[in-house]
Amino acid sequence: MITMKDTKRLEIVGLHVEVDGKEIIKGVTLTFYPGKVHALMGPNGSGKSTLAHALMGHPKYKITKGKILLDGEDITMAKPEMRAQKGLFLSFQYPSEISGVTISNFLRTAVNNLREKKNLAPYSVVDFHKLLKEKMAQLKIDSSFSKRYLNQGFSGGEKKRMEILQLAMLEPSYALLDETDSGLDVDAMKTVAEGIERVRKEKDMGIIVITHYSKFLEYLKPDQVSILYHGKIVKTGGHELAQHINEKGFEGLAK
Repeated sequence: MITMKDTKRLEIVGLHVEVDGKEIIKGVTLTFYPGKVHALMGPNGSGKSTLAHALMGHPKYKITKGKILLDGEDITMAKPEMRAQKGLFLSFQYPSEISGVTISNFLRTAVNNLREKKNLAPYSVVDFHKLLKEKMAQLKIDSSFSKRYLNQGFSGGEKKRMEILQLAMLEPSYALLDETDSGLDVDAMKTVAEGIERVRKEKDMGIIVITHYSKFLEYLKPDQVSILYHGKIVKTGGHELAQHINEKGFEGLAK
């Protein structure tokens, strides 16, 4: 008997993606599961970020073949906002600065909008700020940051922590973390990884980590590692594959 739990997964089936008429993703098939960490690795230019943006429905990234299934539902042609409402989240490699919009107001609007779509009552101002303060403390973010404009004047590490704060507040089903480790020192990397792990365990969230470094994965301990090379998956394995990359690099894996 097939239960609802058996269909819970994010599937990419034979996906081909073009950018400005050039094919970047060339037939990728992958499956991501709730509560699991799946690392997508590959050298620069291999197509990792292209795949992430195609999954989120960015109009610049044209899907020419294949399909994307979210918990059994075909979302290949769904609009980005619909994908977000259904539980997909993308942490950007280069988060944007938004002048005039405080972190607190931005997050309260986003969270309550999602709750409305799910027919849930919006958080009151008091309840929201209590929750926000709790999540910020877990990520070792000073509570005063809630009054600052989103990412304005932030260091690279602070921007990445803000992305994970959004993840913790929005509680998606599947989170695509695009180069979340870039620009982080060792301490910040560990703090961010701990924050991701806490949310994953609490919400049974599927985490897809996109990176070309293995250091971050020493903290996250992925359940599965896939290597993307020239738009194709050339190798899949466990955490030991990331260790191999750390020692030997990507050279030779394409063979």
